[in-house]
Amino acid sequence: MQLRSESSHEEGGTRDWSISTIRFTGDDDGNVNQLHAVRVGPPPKFEPQPGTELTMDVDLVLLAMGFLGPVQNGMIEQLGVNLDARGNVATDENYISSVPGVFAAGDTRRGQSLVVWAIAEGRKAARAMDLHLMGETKLA
Repeated sequence: MQLRSESSHEEGGTRDWSISTIRFTGDDDGNVNQLHAVRVGPPPKFEPQPGTELTMDVDLVLLAMGFLGPVQNGMIEQLGVNLDARGNVATDENYISSVPGVFAAGDTRRGQSLVVWAIAEGRKAARAMDLHLMGETKLA
């Protein structure tokens, strides 16, 4: 495996691999502020490595569900969002699910697809979230 830096990586951020999220914690208003994780071993088992637990301060968490389709037990089930006929999260034209304030985009909404669709939907969902939170948006 070769990991290299491309021009898009120069925009900043921390790149890290082989980490499995354990849980999120937040404030009394329900805002996420920390991600708790553990480093994992090589595929295909990705076994947690003892003594490698870590915590990251976060303001926003985006879930990349991959090509397996959204896992319905857990968060999707707990939120009680409606699903479409294929088991994806159903949304309106503004990417809002059946639960107000809960948005879905990319593979979670449309199923397995090309990454360019996920990028485009992520941008559209970000615009919809900005409009929802701020009442207006300047995002294209």
